[in-house]
Amino acid sequence: MLRLAPLLLAILYALVYWHFSAWRTRRELDANATPLKDPEIERLTERMARALDLPGIRVHVYEIAPINGLAAPDGRIFLTRGFLDLYAAGKVTAAELASVIAHELGHVALGHARRRMIDFSGQNAVRVALSAILGRLLPGVGVWIANMLVTLLAAHLSRRDEYEADEYAAALLTRAGIGTAPQRTLLGKLDGLVGARGAPPVWMASHPPTPDRIRAIEALESRWRDQA
Repeated sequence: MLRLAPLLLAILYALVYWHFSAWRTRRELDANATPLKDPEIERLTERMARALDLPGIRVHVYEIAPINGLAAPDGRIFLTRGFLDLYAAGKVTAAELASVIAHELGHVALGHARRRMIDFSGQNAVRVALSAILGRLLPGVGVWIANMLVTLLAAHLSRRDEYEADEYAAALLTRAGIGTAPQRTLLGKLDGLVGARGAPPVWMASHPPTPDRIRAIEALESRWRDQA
């Protein structure tokens, strides 16, 4: 039992840390967010709500400059002020923002926040175990290798979640009669809008390469047409 103590402590630490992070995120969002009020975007979210047989979909504006969408651990959906500023400037459309909302709804519906909590706990335990083993076998670099392996695993799991949320969004947008074109066009222009530079290698990135995401959506559409 004593041998397992470090692993159990690592899992407990990860759970406490995740819950603290979720609490801190909720406080930050509560203090810096307002309900989204835009007739065109609301018209599109109403269509998605009907497709999901929901009374409505509430979206909030997170008052920060970076361009992003967010599914909070408590299930709320946010668009940043930076995204809304692009919309006001005519650089993105209401339908493209609806595709972001659909993507974040996918994270909520697929339980990615809870899964990430479980993944994080497991990864922390793996980090401790690998550090102990590799630290003995490879003094000086073993802990570094262990941390790198766990980082690669976390990035892989994050990319998997992004593909799943893209697929959910594509299905929802299609069912709502909006289609996947806004989803693909936004992905196509997003790197230029956010000024992506010095991106990490694919295997370390938390999001899949944009061309791969677009191809995956196109493959979904092709498969759905063949099944129709």
